[in-house]
Formats: sequence, structure tokens, C-alpha cells
Amino acid sequence: MLSASAGCLWVVATPIGHRDDFSARAIDTLRSVALIAAEDTRHSRQLLLQHNVATPLTALHEHNEREAVDAIVRRMQEGESVALISDAGTPLISDPGFRLVRAARAAGIRCIPVPGACAAIAALSVAGLPSDRFVFEGFLPPKSAARRSRLQELAADRRTLIFYESSHRISECLADMREVFGGEREAVLARELTKLFETVLGEPLEALADRVAGDPDQQRGECVVLVAGCGEEVDARLIEGRRIFAILREELPPAKAAKLAATISGAPRKALYEA
Repeated sequence: MLSASAGCLWVVATPIGHRDDFSARAIDTLRSVALIAAEDTRHSRQLLLQHNVATPLTALHEHNEREAVDAIVRRMQEGESVALISDAGTPLISDPGFRLVRAARAAGIRCIPVPGACAAIAALSVAGLPSDRFVFEGFLPPKSAARRSRLQELAADRRTLIFYESSHRISECLADMREVFGGEREAVLARELTKLFETVLGEPLEALADRVAGDPDQQRGECVVLVAGCGEEVDARLIEGRRIFAILREELPPAKAAKLAATISGAPRKALYEA
């Protein structure tokens, strides 16, 4: 391990649930640095105390990152090493930290990863979906119309799609995915990974959306949603037709929207209307 006086930025992964997933190297690093930049200092303090880490904490979150970065970089330029952690998992993955890492690199400060848990990769490893090519999309827009619009942009992507979603939107999100991708598309809901109520459900979107909508227990906790990529057998015209239909349906009756979308895209009108 480098000396704590080297003026480095250590980017340290923390557990996503199970406390024993905290690596010995991560704990040693956090003990050795002069300062830990944490997304939520109250949350992180409890985790660190469990592992006898008494290093001072400073807050670095989406609301103060721009202002806090300069002071942290100055400390590293003066020879102190700093560690960056998030509430859970690997920093920067749908969490703050990008501006700090970018500023540190621009200042010539060495940035060193201390890898560990990441919910997206953990979910992909057990999903049973193709893992040779995948794309991480993070959180979709909270409003249904914007969410469907983004999903339409991804409908023809042949890579496995990985999303994070909050518990109070998971049912609506799966319903929108079913509408945009089609009910036959394979999907997986990985919930509460490494925790007591961990579940990994894999079904076509039609069945998965219905199952989650009918089971309040599957609408709790931290959620990762994985969707199989568009197969070669899927007609590109149908994908484009669904995108157009979703837009037109906001203003027109379903039958009229399906007819116009079919005319524009060349997709079968009946398939669009039934979708």
C-alpha cells in the first residue's frame, strides 16, 4: 500500500449490504488516510465504527460537490491522502464523486481504486442474461412519460440493459418496460442483494411486471433491473412503430395512434395496437 503521506485519492468500495463484504484492504486504506469524503457522514460513520475506523469524515454529495472539491484537492496537493466512499458499493456508480476524481486527475494527483461490491455487477453475475456485452443506465427518469421515452431509445439495443430503480417506482417501471420492450422480453429483478431478504426473479417482462405488481414484498428495498437486449429476430420496424405509437398515444385514441404509427414505420397496425 502507498504511504498515507503520498497525497493520493483512494476510491474505496464499501458493502452493499453484507458487512463482511468489506475487504481488508479497504479497511486498512480507510484507517491510513487523513480524511474520508463520504456521501452521508452519519450513515458512513456507523459502518466505519463497526470496523474500528476512526478517520475524520467530510461530506461530499450531489448538493455540495462543486464547492467541496477544491478544498479536498488542496489537502491532497499539500501531501495528505484522502479516501472517497459512497453510502454503499463502488463510488461514482450512480453516486457522487465524478467531479472530485476529475479534479484530482487534472491536478496531477494519483487516483487509486480499491475495488469491491457493486450492485449492478453483482446482479449481472447471477441474472443468467448475456454478460459479454452490457450497458449500465443507472436510474431512469421518475416520470412515466420521460421514462418511456428513454426506454424507447434503448429498445433496439442488443446489449443486456442494467438499471437501478427505487422501491416506490419499481412496479410502474416494469409496467413501462413491458409496454415499450414487449412482454416477451426476458428480464430479471435483483432485490436487496447480499441482505436478509435477497431475491432474484427472472421471467419475461409480462409475467415479472404482474408478479411484482401483485406482491408488495417485491416492491421494497434496493432494486436492480436487468433486461435482455433486443434479439436479431426482433423486427426493427416494430421497435420504431412502438416508439412512434407511444408518442402519438399521448394525444390520440389508441386505434388512431396505431394506424398512424403503422403508416410511418411500416410495422403491423394490429401488433402496435395490441402492444
